[in-house]
Amino acid sequence: MNLRRRSKTLTRPRCEGSREHEILDATLSLLARVGYDRLTLDAVATAAKASKATLYRRWASKAELVIDAIERAKGAPQVADADTGTLRGDLVAMACHAHGMTDETSLAIFASVITALHRDREFSEAFQKRFLLPKAAQARTVYERARDRGEISPDVDLDLLSEVLGAVILHRSFVLQRPVDNDTVERIIDEIVMPAATRTSNHATTTSQGR
Repeated sequence: MNLRRRSKTLTRPRCEGSREHEILDATLSLLARVGYDRLTLDAVATAAKASKATLYRRWASKAELVIDAIERAKGAPQVADADTGTLRGDLVAMACHAHGMTDETSLAIFASVITALHRDREFSEAFQKRFLLPKAAQARTVYERARDRGEISPDVDLDLLSEVLGAVILHRSFVLQRPVDNDTVERIIDEIVMPAATRTSNHATTTSQGR
């Protein structure tokens, strides 16, 4: 074997294409079923019909594998990149599309990682950086566009506002253990988020009262 051919052999990815996606899909399925704490690479290897060595060559830890699965596996929770022309339309599209915030698998995945966010520092930091922060930035963009269109009062705290919809959905689902369907999400948007976003600004109220 010449050196050029040997170099190509050594640098070839060890886990790629459809095989990698099979492993990520198996990880996501197990995560939703047993939770992060009980998930093991042995169980993923068995479910994906792969060797444990194959998993360790591609992912250095359980945290890395799970984050990859949450980002890229089929059925992973997503926030739609919505631009419908209205704030309400964007919020409904973000939360209610397939694999959005009301999807049963997505809710099960969120439930499975909540305790791990407090117990596993490596996982928590990776989850914040690779999943939560990008999704938060995506949501903030929706509110910034609405502000630019004049739908949102200029003094509204967009960082705080962008947390409301997800927080209410997760509280209702995990703390109160009540169902969250698309109709419920639309009521949350109409009765909580939209009034908060479109309220009369404090500056405008003070100016009006001064007159």
